[in-house]
Amino acid sequence: MKRGFTMKLVLWSVLVAAGIFASLAYSHCQIPCGIYNDQMRFDMMTEHIATIEKAINQITQLSGEAKPNMNQIVRWVENKDKHADEMSEVITYYFMAQRVKPAVESDTKAYNEYVKQLTLLHEMLVYTMKAKQTTDLANVEKLRSLLAKFHDVYFGKTSADGQDHSSDKHG
Repeated sequence: MKRGFTMKLVLWSVLVAAGIFASLAYSHCQIPCGIYNDQMRFDMMTEHIATIEKAINQITQLSGEAKPNMNQIVRWVENKDKHADEMSEVITYYFMAQRVKPAVESDTKAYNEYVKQLTLLHEMLVYTMKAKQTTDLANVEKLRSLLAKFHDVYFGKTSADGQDHSSDKHG
């Protein structure tokens, strides 16, 4: 009797632990809580880009030494990849899944804005992937440029038609 109770307790504990760890592994809120800080996400992505750039510079410098420190190179590669992944997650799960709202084609202006935002986000995803694959700083510069463009389009400073609309929306 005691053994059966112990087994049930162990099984229950394992299930609870699995549930907790599963939620920690994918802990991104996708419920309509209404608590958003868009500018903070842009600041986070700016930091990710700066960290990716620093990692690329360190990888390049360490690789060029007469006796490269492979442990440090591996750590910088892992760090670069981690920040690229985190940036991809903000792009995908924050902006694409939650913040950029679909628009109907009949509303030409709104639809063009929607398409422009999605296009910029997709390009950013491509360049985060390229930043993981290479140590080419051109990918970092492209990410910076795309983030600045997306920021302006997202906050309404420029529209898909290239016009400045900074007075139309909040900035």
